[in-house]
Amino acid sequence: MKITRLECWAHAMPLTEPYTIAYETISQTVNVFLKAETDIGLTGWGCAAPDMAVTLETPEMVMAAFHDFMGPYLEGADPFHYTRIMAGLRKQLPHQPSSLAMADMMLFDLMAQKAGEPLYKLLGGYRNCMPTSITIGIMPVAETVERAVDFSRRGFKVIKLKGGNNVDEDVEKVARIRQAVGKGMEIRFDANQGYTVDQAIAFIHRTEHYKVELLEQPTDKHNEELLKEVALNVPVPVMADESLMTLKDVFHLTSRGCIDMINIKLMKVGGILEGLHINSVAKADNVEAMVGCMDESALGIAAGLHFALSRPNITYADLDGHLDLLDDPFSGLVRLEEGVLYPADKPGLGVGG
Repeated sequence: MKITRLECWAHAMPLTEPYTIAYETISQTVNVFLKAETDIGLTGWGCAAPDMAVTLETPEMVMAAFHDFMGPYLEGADPFHYTRIMAGLRKQLPHQPSSLAMADMMLFDLMAQKAGEPLYKLLGGYRNCMPTSITIGIMPVAETVERAVDFSRRGFKVIKLKGGNNVDEDVEKVARIRQAVGKGMEIRFDANQGYTVDQAIAFIHRTEHYKVELLEQPTDKHNEELLKEVALNVPVPVMADESLMTLKDVFHLTSRGCIDMINIKLMKVGGILEGLHINSVAKADNVEAMVGCMDESALGIAAGLHFALSRPNITYADLDGHLDLLDDPFSGLVRLEEGVLYPADKPGLGVGG
């Protein structure tokens, strides 16, 4: 199988409702899509979700990477040489992880289509579905509680609550959500680097009665010692997100005991192949993993889901980045029922030709 033709384009998708996290407010996203045709009639698909605050890329940078190097490099390539292909791309694009993820996704899509199986089976097939958390951005307390109750009624079993700007308000939100939804819903809290060490520890101790399941990236991503200090002083798992971009990062975080869990986002680590390496390092240290996402088309979410379903120590999913997007050309590629995500039961990622 050889890649014979490639197309790449940027596509803007407004959000049905803007949301706020500790360091920004988001009202739309731009994804870049990749289509690759082959000499045997199969078509592979990839997606990049660049975000300057996380991946240090813009859509323009992804498009430039495709036209200047990636497109010519991939034309004529055999997708089954994916390790060599990705090594060559990574050498030329060392600081463009979502661009790499786009190419990686397309290669794995083509290989699974050639095998005639959904991608998660080709990768290992440990599960066939997974619950996802649903995110509540930073908003007033009353609205936060109303949103949590609505999600509970819709069947979601896990809420991911954003905060990090005001400890007192964050504590109040957790308390009131727990009172409103009862014990049947898990509450995960993501401070998006907004806390100091003392604030993070205080938040967990003040919410201990309300059973916060985990604390995600409470402190500055540039200082792993801060994460370690929080992890050593709270009774709930502490998860690294923004601190984890590379294989070297996960080695340092796990070997030095800085965290209890990791959040693997394909867009910030460079795709499935690198995600598998990162997850193996975590597994070696008995660290559980979650697969997260950016604001991504259902195509990107599908890749994250297939990856998550393939490994036993990936026990959590935060794959809701497609749910509030308008004009998503791949809408419906993953199925959501009662808070549980199911992949398309078709070869590859499920798009086909």
